[in-house]
Amino acid sequence: MRKPQVTPALEGVLDMIARDCADLVDPWWVFGSAGMALVGVPGLSPPDVDLIVSERDARTLIVRWDAEPVAAVPSPLFRSSIFAKATGGALPIEIMAGFQSFHQGAWSPVAPSSRCEVAWKGRTLFTPSAAEQAQICRRFGRPKDLARVTLLEALA
Repeated sequence: MRKPQVTPALEGVLDMIARDCADLVDPWWVFGSAGMALVGVPGLSPPDVDLIVSERDARTLIVRWDAEPVAAVPSPLFRSSIFAKATGGALPIEIMAGFQSFHQGAWSPVAPSSRCEVAWKGRTLFTPSAAEQAQICRRFGRPKDLARVTLLEALA
């Protein structure tokens, strides 16, 4: 895996996640553009950090970070059984549990099968592999996701 490519704002939020997610019970992942930056995609400035967790761990983080649960806004592409925003860092953290995407006429879970460990200042962060992130970007199909597929595949 290449060296993470993170902005100063993202670095501070990743510090918080590495510290505060270390004791979570279930697997979790830094996802989206922050996950891409962790596997080495250059030139990204994530506006937030997406965090995929279990429902149990989502409830823990909502309390721990005094996060605001967000009412589900209908989306033709994405939904979560729990969605909350934590705003205690330089970037908001979007906590997603039961995260699903709509693809080929059906809703299906976005539950990465890979869980790459990223050493982070004596702690550990987790993200899907670059190859799996490329597959997920294809599945999402949005122009911004498709534009990143080649960059992710080059790192796989």
